[in-house]
Amino acid sequence: MNAVGSPRFAPRWLELRERADAAARAPELLRPLQAWLAGRSGPPGLVIRDLGCGTGSMARWLTVRLPGPQRWVLHDHDPDLLALAGTRMPGTAADGTPVTATTAPGDLAALTAADLAGTSLVTASALLDLLTVEEVEALAEACTRAGVPALLALSVAGLVELAPADPFDETLTDAFNAHQRRTDHGRTLLGPDAVAAAVTAFERRGARVQVKPSTWRLGCAESALIAEWLHGWVGAAQAQCPELAPAAAAYLGRRLQECAAGELQVAVHHTDLLALPGGGG
Repeated sequence: MNAVGSPRFAPRWLELRERADAAARAPELLRPLQAWLAGRSGPPGLVIRDLGCGTGSMARWLTVRLPGPQRWVLHDHDPDLLALAGTRMPGTAADGTPVTATTAPGDLAALTAADLAGTSLVTASALLDLLTVEEVEALAEACTRAGVPALLALSVAGLVELAPADPFDETLTDAFNAHQRRTDHGRTLLGPDAVAAAVTAFERRGARVQVKPSTWRLGCAESALIAEWLHGWVGAAQAQCPELAPAAAAYLGRRLQECAAGELQVAVHHTDLLALPGGGG
C-alpha cells in the first residue's frame, strides 16, 4: 500500500530496527489469527501478502510462527528493498513445511478485493501510519470484501518516553506527531491517528478487531538504534517546526552523549492491530 510520495527507507535503518521490532510485536494476536486461519475453507496452505515489506522483517518474524505451507507475496515500491526481502525469506514454516516467496513491485494504493483473491492473510509492519484515511478505508474495504484477515503491526502511537527526562521532550514529541500528520504530495498522513481510523474502518465493515501495544523498549544494548532513531525523530520535529532548530540541535547533542555513555533509555510506543472478517472462526 505504498502510494506516490511514500518515503524510501535505508536498509541500514530497517536492519537496525529489526530486532527491536521482533521483540515489540504482539504475539498474543497470533492465537486468534491461527484459530481463524485453521477454520477457513479452501485449499491447504497459506498465501500471505506483505504490504510495504521493506527488507522482509515482518515475513521473517511471522513465517516461523505460523504452521503449514506458505506462499508469500512481498509488495514494495522500492526495488532495492524488495530484492533484499526476496533473498532473506526462511525456507520452512513453524512445523517444517516449505515456504516460498515472490516479489511484486509497484504502488498498492489501488489494492482491491479482486487483487486479494486466493489470499489467506494480509500483513504489514510500520506502514499503517504512513497512509491517508482514504487509503485505510480502501485497505479495510479490500480485506473485508475479500474475507481476508489483516495483521498490521507497529503503527506509531504518538507517545515517546525517555529516561532521564528532559524539559524539551514534550515539545519535540508534539512537533514530531505534527510531522507524522503532515500533508505530503497532496496526501494527509494519519500518523498517530492511523490505528483509530483503521479500527473504525474495519469495524464499520463487520470485522472483529483487536489491538495490542507493541512498544520498543531500548537501553544501552540498543545504543546504535537509539542514536539513529534520535537523529530521525529530532530531524522530523525540526522539519515540521524550523523555529526549534537551535534548541533541537542542543537537545540532540545532549541525548547522543547520554546514549554513548549508556545512560539513555527510550520507550517508543506502537500498536498492533488484527482485523478478522465477520463470520470468521
